[in-house]
Amino acid sequence: MSFQIALSGLNAASTDLEVTGNNIANSSTNGFKESRAEYADVYASSLQDLSSNSSGRGVKVSRVAQQFSQGSVDFTSNNLDLAVNGEGFFVLEDKNGSLKYTRAGAYSADRNGNVVNAAGDKLQVYPAVTGPGGSTAFTTGVLQDLQLPLVSNAPSATANVEASLNLNANDTQPLVAFNPSAPDPASYNYSTSLTVYDSQGSTHTATMYFVKTATPNQWDAYFNVDGTNVTAGGSPSTTLTFDTSGALTSPAGGNITLDPFTPAGGVAPMNLTWDLGGSTQFGAGFAVNDLDQNGFATGRLNGVDINDEGVVFARYTNGESTVMGKVALAGFNNPQGLRPIGQSNWVETFSSGTVRFGEAGTGNLGLMQSGALESSNVDIATELVDLIIAQRNFQANAKVISTADQVTQAVINIR
Repeated sequence: MSFQIALSGLNAASTDLEVTGNNIANSSTNGFKESRAEYADVYASSLQDLSSNSSGRGVKVSRVAQQFSQGSVDFTSNNLDLAVNGEGFFVLEDKNGSLKYTRAGAYSADRNGNVVNAAGDKLQVYPAVTGPGGSTAFTTGVLQDLQLPLVSNAPSATANVEASLNLNANDTQPLVAFNPSAPDPASYNYSTSLTVYDSQGSTHTATMYFVKTATPNQWDAYFNVDGTNVTAGGSPSTTLTFDTSGALTSPAGGNITLDPFTPAGGVAPMNLTWDLGGSTQFGAGFAVNDLDQNGFATGRLNGVDINDEGVVFARYTNGESTVMGKVALAGFNNPQGLRPIGQSNWVETFSSGTVRFGEAGTGNLGLMQSGALESSNVDIATELVDLIIAQRNFQANAKVISTADQVTQAVINIR
């Protein structure tokens, strides 16, 4: 029986060596979680056995327990690299449609634009939906693949122009009459220009001219696009009226809606509204305080940003960005019950409990760090000490077998 007891000790020490060796081998594996061998003593039990007289029957490995403590977060130069600060697992879908869970966040885009890991498993996100007023929400009950756009961002025609400027109250009326078709610099007091976009994303130069009238506190504003006058309500100009304090009183709200006009090139008619509500007439020099418009040209994908809540933004060369989704996280009541399947992935089991999908920063789920990877939580110094202990245990059990063999040999040699 001593042989069996010592043999169980050898098996337990060998398992300890395997677990420790596996931890050391994966000390540089991103998202890896160390394990430890846990043991239980073995006693034979029957109606005749008396516990006070039982010497025990050895040892067994009761379980190899995974340790899901936080690994250190190391920064990288890839925005698609992700790390979780806190609890939670990334959700992956493999080629068979099965879900996996991981802490390893090294991702890249495949040829179809899908964000995948090295094995080709696809990162799962909650789809983005546009709500009232253009707000963005996420359908948290649905998972879908995170796919980056392969086509250019569609252009958007300019619809609104915001201009905030000051017209000098001390200016006088020009001596030369203004000609909207061929403006003479001597016929207007000021002008300012900006680029606007048509329905195909082509650029046009929109210019606004300001002419002081003979009436106090009044100016005429003319609008040209590519050198062609654009009317407002059929009139080539719009009168701006200021009160004695220099505030704009007319048109109401400072909004001027131009008549539709069609640029050359077979594009849709442009409908521009100018907002001059922040403009003033003070006794100071002409100044353009703000000048902006809401159109943009077509753009190519220029990069991807992911915030700490997991919201994915696609950035384009035209300065625009699009929300692609929100990275999903998974939580479990008993993470130690998850079954490891390799590639730093786990799958759900009865022991782990049913998966709970959620969003970063909600419940007990941690926040995300883009451009970073979670390192293995293996402590090499601790593992080396454990390695020595496991080696000593193995040697000691081997010594028990050697001693038992000598005792058995002595019995055999009795004459």
